[in-house]
Amino acid sequence: METPETRTCDVLVIGAGGAGMRAAIAATEAGCSTIVVTKSLLGKAHTVMAEGGIAAALGNVDPDDDWKVHFADTMLGGQLLNNWRMVEIYAHEVIDRVRELESWGGLFDRTPAGGIMQRAFGAHSWKRLCHVGDRTGLELIRTCQDRLTATGKADVCMEYTLTKLVSDGNRIVGAIGYKRSDGGFVVINAKAVVLATGGWGKMFRYTSNSWEGTGDGAAMAYEVGAELLDMEFIQFHPTGMIWPPGARGILVTEAVRGEGGYLYNSEGKRFMFEYDPKKLELSSRDVVARSIYKEVKAGRGTPHGGAYLDIRHRGGDYIKRKLPSMYEQFHALAAVDITKEPMEVAPTIHYTMGGIKVDPETAASTVPGLYAAGEVAGGLHGANRLGGNSLGDILVFGRRAGEAAAEFAKSHEAASVPDGELDAEQKRVLAPLAAPEKGEGENPYLLHEALQWAMQDDAGIARTEESLNRSLSAIQELKGRAKNMHVPGGRTMNPGWHTCRDVESMLTVSEAIVRSAIERRESRGSQWRLDYLEKDPEQAKVNYVTYRNGDSMAVKPVPHDPIPKEKEELLHHSRFYEEKKA
Repeated sequence: METPETRTCDVLVIGAGGAGMRAAIAATEAGCSTIVVTKSLLGKAHTVMAEGGIAAALGNVDPDDDWKVHFADTMLGGQLLNNWRMVEIYAHEVIDRVRELESWGGLFDRTPAGGIMQRAFGAHSWKRLCHVGDRTGLELIRTCQDRLTATGKADVCMEYTLTKLVSDGNRIVGAIGYKRSDGGFVVINAKAVVLATGGWGKMFRYTSNSWEGTGDGAAMAYEVGAELLDMEFIQFHPTGMIWPPGARGILVTEAVRGEGGYLYNSEGKRFMFEYDPKKLELSSRDVVARSIYKEVKAGRGTPHGGAYLDIRHRGGDYIKRKLPSMYEQFHALAAVDITKEPMEVAPTIHYTMGGIKVDPETAASTVPGLYAAGEVAGGLHGANRLGGNSLGDILVFGRRAGEAAAEFAKSHEAASVPDGELDAEQKRVLAPLAAPEKGEGENPYLLHEALQWAMQDDAGIARTEESLNRSLSAIQELKGRAKNMHVPGGRTMNPGWHTCRDVESMLTVSEAIVRSAIERRESRGSQWRLDYLEKDPEQAKVNYVTYRNGDSMAVKPVPHDPIPKEKEELLHHSRFYEEKKA
């Protein structure tokens, strides 16, 4: 086998979105040599799709807001399956992280008094979303990138794909991968690794996720022995574009509803009065997504199978100032002027609440030396994420992961990836480029398409035991076929070869989603089981954990830590406590 490019560092950060850059900043500030690896380019991460704002209880607009209310809203929104300690840390620290971002040069819209402006979002008791128009994620990325590059201490490797985490049996020792430009292999020896690879949506047919969202981080963590948590909970954002076909799934930010947008059906009726007469369009995302789904199934959908989202009543100048990206997006992609016409929207796969099981204090996984932060980590959001909590999540736990990884690295000797691991991984990764033993081999693009239909149709917004088992059977068949993937050409600039790796990751994560969804025989948060429409009090006591059992995947119920009495009393601070406790 060829001699790879070899690099060595104290802390390896995989992923360069908000969580990855915040972790790298923390690790470098702790004095550790740090390498950041990204499949894409620095500044192009999926974080930019979180447009509406950062949820933080600054109280600049609604002075009654504070961290206790934010804690309560987040716990209740997650149906109390959240790790309560993670939520407490988040609600406390996100306030400081927003102010820190501002001190680094981050821009925000302003109140008349000069404070950071905050807007309403679904299931938040108060106006809490700190924003700059509808481009908040982009501003967060820009600010963190400026801060990271200003340190001059982190080595950034762009357009690299890492395919395997390596453990020596006691702890993580590094990772193996290749450069996407020419296929040359790379080995990175590291004392600690932070996974910040984001979520997974590309195994579904309609998603707001970009091409990077194939679950690489979760799949690699699982393969090296880390446990995964709450994998059944996939968030369907209520409002994605639905027309034209090429734009289907692209996110329509919740900021549209936060700024006063209305949802109508084909009969001109604001149907959210039927489903949540108190919060209406600002109900939680799971409720709004199901409501649109029900309207379509009842024959009251729009011509392309969705609902109308209307913001025209706010006036053209207001819309262009508060929602500039949405104005431009619909004008460019759908030839719709949202100052004069309603938008046509439908639910789209947007976010995963589940992920790698981590310690709330340190973001450490169940594998020593491996940490995870942001969407790839589970625990904070429970059964349903509130809008705006994702951008705060990456700042709070990105920082904690980077600090903890640096501390681990300082207390351990240098480690290196064994040659045997490299040889085996090179052979595995190069297999699709070799001539297939039989026939033509399997086309990775067709396998990906088949997986998308299996997940969208049978493990999507509405699920049953029958549909989930059908999806699982399809995944098992595709796993067998994926062993014989073949693509023509060589390693240089070969997207088909990259797709082979993506398909492997997506199959692993899809299996975890479906197996967990089968075990949770109830409807809770984003898990909507048509054969178990009610919540089960017994299942409210457990999280489902996915783990590797030899060569097989297994799922087990794990009782979650009960919320302490004094923290349970904080739930009363939410304006929605009375309706949620039922």
